[in-house]
This record gives sequence, C-alpha cells and structure tokens, in this order.
Amino acid sequence: MIGLAIAHPTPAVAQKQTTKQTATPRANLLQGLRDSAMVQLSITVDKARTVACDQDFTEVLVANPAIADVVALSNKQLYVLGKKAGLTSISLVGSDKRVIGLINVEVSHDVDGLQRRLRELIPGSNISVTSVNGKVLLTGTVPDAGALSRALVIAEQVAPQLVSNAMTVRGSQQVLLEVRFVEATRDSSRELGIGWDVIGNRIHGLVGVTGAVKGFSGTAGALPVLGNLASSNAPFGVAIARLLDGGTKADVIIQALERRGLARRLAEPNLVALSGDTASFLAGGEFPFPVQADRDRITVEFKKFGVGLAFTPTVLGEGLINLRIEPEVSELEPTNSLRVNGIDIPSLMVRRTQTTIELRDGQSFAIAGLLYSNNYKNQSQLPWIGEVPVLGTLFRSAAFQRKETDLVIIVTPRLVRPARPDQKLATPVDTRLPSNDAEFFLRGQQEVRAARPQPFHGHMLELGSKAGANNVSK
Repeated sequence: MIGLAIAHPTPAVAQKQTTKQTATPRANLLQGLRDSAMVQLSITVDKARTVACDQDFTEVLVANPAIADVVALSNKQLYVLGKKAGLTSISLVGSDKRVIGLINVEVSHDVDGLQRRLRELIPGSNISVTSVNGKVLLTGTVPDAGALSRALVIAEQVAPQLVSNAMTVRGSQQVLLEVRFVEATRDSSRELGIGWDVIGNRIHGLVGVTGAVKGFSGTAGALPVLGNLASSNAPFGVAIARLLDGGTKADVIIQALERRGLARRLAEPNLVALSGDTASFLAGGEFPFPVQADRDRITVEFKKFGVGLAFTPTVLGEGLINLRIEPEVSELEPTNSLRVNGIDIPSLMVRRTQTTIELRDGQSFAIAGLLYSNNYKNQSQLPWIGEVPVLGTLFRSAAFQRKETDLVIIVTPRLVRPARPDQKLATPVDTRLPSNDAEFFLRGQQEVRAARPQPFHGHMLELGSKAGANNVSK
C-alpha cells in the first residue's frame, strides 16, 4: 500500500478561512483549493494504487470518472483505479464541506513495459517510450523501415490510435531501380491456303523447356546463354522468368535476344527514390485531347503516352526491399481515331500493370503476360467463278496475318548511397572528344581520346580574410 500524506492547513490560514466562510461560501471554497494539500499521482491503465491521508474526509469528488475510478476504503484511505489514459483530479472534502486535499491523477499506459518489449523484439533498435498528454510517444532510432513499422504495430496493440511516431531510421534508405522494358514480337501469316512459320529452328540449352520458337521475327540459332526459349504456346516472359530464376543476369539475356532479333528494348530507365517516397518516369510525349468545358466552348487537355513507370520502395531490412511498381506502355493508334467536330482524336493502345513485390538487393524480377494481338484477313475472288466448288479455288485469293507482341518488364532494385565529395563520378564520354578535320579525313577517326579532367577540391579563393577580399577586388 502506498501512502501519500496530505498536510494540515496552518492555523492562520484556518482562521482566515473561517472569516471568509462567514462572508461568502464561494470565497471559502476557492481559498480551500488554494491552501489545501496538492499531490501528484501517476497510475498505469488497468492498475490501482492506494492513497492514505492523515486527515479524515467525508466525501470524494472525481473530475472525470471515465479516466479514474475512486473507492473510499475508509475515512482516511482511497483506492484509485486507472481506467484510460488521460488527466483528471480528485478532491477530498472534510466534514465542514471544505476541500482539504487535491490529487492530480495522470493515467498513462505501461510505457516502461512497452519500451522493454520493443527493445527485445526489435534487435538493434534504441527506442524510448514516454507518455505525453495521454498518448504514447516513440523516439529513438531503428535499423530500417521494416523495424519502424513493427514498432508502430506493437505500440498500437498497447495504445490503439494513441501512438505518436518520432523515430528515425539509420542507414542507407535510398533505392536505385533498374528497369528494362523489352518487347518480343510473334508474326505468322497464311496466304493462298499455304502456311509457314517464320522461324522453325530450335534454340538449345534451357533445362526444362522444350519445343521450338515459332513466329519471332529474326533468325534463330544456337544461343549458349538462352538455350531453348518457350514454344509458341508459352508466353515469351515465361522463358525470361526461368532464365532469371536460374541465375542468368538480365543484361546477358536481353543482349542475346537483341542480337538474334528476337526482342527489342523500349526503354531502360534508372530511378532513385527514398524509402517510402515515389519516383516516376516517362519516355514518350503528350498529345492534345479536346474536352468540352461548357456548351459553346472546348478546351484542350494533354494526355501522356509512351513508356512510363512509377515505383515506391520500402527498405525492410537485411537487404530486403518492398517495391510497389506501376509500369505502363502506351502508343497512339490512328486507325481507331474518333472524329469530333472535324477533329481527329487518336486512341491509345495501353498495356499497364500494378503489383507489389519483395526483392533483395541486386535480385531481378520479370513481369510478363502483357500481350497484344493484331489479326488481318483479306479475301478476294472473281465474281461467281470464285464460288464454284473446287475450281473456284483457282480464282480466289486469301491472305491472313497475325502479329502478337509480348511485353516483359525486368526490375532490379539496389541499395545506394550518395558519392563522397572527393569521389569523381565518370561517364563513358569523359575521355572522348570529337575529332578535328585532319583526324577525321586523314586518319578516319570520328573520336579521339582525351585526358581525364582532374577534379578540383576546396575553395579556389578564400574570401574570409581581408587580404583575400583585396585580391578579389584587384
């Protein structure tokens, strides 16, 4: 049992209170609040404390019973139970209806227990938990964003909707996303009743995938890296995904496909974003789109098209990165244009996807299945004669073409940090210069090598001293 003593008022004060009591009862109450003993009491939610007084009281008043519940055990003892987080006060009234004591009660959550639990469940963290105005405040540092999310979830179990986050994440929290948009084309055609495959050669080497590539534009041959791609019944992205799963680098796969004419790169953006922020990219353009503003007026809005990407990374810890990506490939389709008030409005052919994946630093992931198919059929014949059975075939011509494109998106995230101030970042063109006339016409050189420029460090002129200022003025 915890006893909190409440001191007696002094005799002078008591005489003063008696005098004021005869004058005005309201003044007596205010004087009692000023001169009575005041005690601070802290209680944890769903726990209780016992308060002992050294003076008899006859009545107990609670300012907010929803925060704390009070039971008088005797005329000198109180049982105080914390119900929910917050601040309230308890007034003790004596036999003469005078307030003889005031207890300020602060009911808070078990912040000490929560702090121990967070440090046990989240290794490497330095989290401090305090109670501020009935809310739980989390401060300190955590190793990554995943640890921060786990800390908030654990704290919400103790204090639902009462958690304030002031934690910081230490370490590298910038993500470089390497994205490659690769498009493969399948073409097949039939004419005069005779059909053939554009490619029938087998590409060897991939374990677990059998069949031949059919319908790709180009010439097939032995690809040591790729081996057998998929048959015409399997999507193009299946082969890419299996190759990536086997540990083959994405660059090697794409270069091998491009050399054989099986695929082409649409775009290859590299974007950097902070953990939790969104980065976007667009390689394309905008076209005017008329929009009716009111009955007699038309305004123009610009619609985007091309290769676009938006992604939001979240670093979870130990090299694991959560990615929310939204890639899109669109192109104008003039054949399906709409004519409104003499204006041709082109349509858009859009292939779009949205997904959330988790990868480790440097791992690649392929998203495929965004197929587009275009069929064309043309048939002509001589009137009446072409409809004759058997012989009509000689007077009839038919052609059929089909074009399918499969879009594959290869994603590779990497954890990056900014370069040091003394670190020189070089590009492939730093050591190359255009040739002059003599080098171009006499030697046939389009470019010449140049010495790498030396970086300068520090200040070129010190402006802090008076002498330095004089030198600058001269």
